[in-house]
Amino acid sequence: MSIHLEEIPPSILKDIVGRAQLELAAARERQPLSELQRMTRDAEAPRGFHDALVKAGFSMIAEVKRRSPSGGEMRHQDYLSAGRLYDESAAVSAVSVLTNASDFGMKVGALSEVRSVTRKPLLRKDFIFDEYQVFQARAYGADAILLMGNVLTREGMRELSRLAAELGMDVLFEAHDPEEVRKFPEGARICGINSRKFVTGAFAASAPEGEAVRGTRQSDFSTNTGQFELIECLPAKCVKVAESGLSPEGVAQVRRLGFDAILVGTTLLMAPEGVAAALRSFEEAIARARSEAGSFQAV
Repeated sequence: MSIHLEEIPPSILKDIVGRAQLELAAARERQPLSELQRMTRDAEAPRGFHDALVKAGFSMIAEVKRRSPSGGEMRHQDYLSAGRLYDESAAVSAVSVLTNASDFGMKVGALSEVRSVTRKPLLRKDFIFDEYQVFQARAYGADAILLMGNVLTREGMRELSRLAAELGMDVLFEAHDPEEVRKFPEGARICGINSRKFVTGAFAASAPEGEAVRGTRQSDFSTNTGQFELIECLPAKCVKVAESGLSPEGVAQVRRLGFDAILVGTTLLMAPEGVAAALRSFEEAIARARSEAGSFQAV
């Protein structure tokens, strides 16, 4: 096991991380670290994920993926078309690319593909716990990586974020509870609260939670948007991101809580009306939230 991995109790998360470890081992066999290091030296300069969030003001990180454990197969699997739509949207400040193949259906090479269709910075969203994955992210075009408090030790977060900074990438630090927030390195500039629950049974729950945030659309029972109240635990001077479980109806509420950005994937990609129409709904909600809540305050 990686020295950076937290001890994870039996859960859906533990199973996913186990499969991610197998993916990592296979990647090492196919492509040595030395090749990734060469690719990072030749890669296009990072686009500045943090700076893009600050410049945009309250905005959305829009995600591409092909499937998820909670949502199953996405109805709109052409992630490049989605990437083009995101590139044209003034409400989208960055694009999240989910690169876990076993559970989300896309390999790390998708970063390069999406980078070719958008000028916006890319977040590699994955279960990252090893230095190899950080080099891999930069080599294939990521401008930022996700580091998860329910996956990594405190030391793991510190070491992997240090490597990311050396490679010119930003880091979105993610937490689900106050203990995970306490793992964040001092000076963390982008911090997220994820409402997703990776626990056994969560994906089959019988009653929705957080309806005030999600509105009246079909519920994702693996989320608990009450988690967003944990914004009070985040560092005062950081860009604050609300992740998962959001619909346009809940945008104003998370803005009032103090979030500076939202990360949205499934709600866009599985919308019955299509990605373009769903994106317009979020654009309208974000525009209203911007006008109601005033200017961007994070630094």
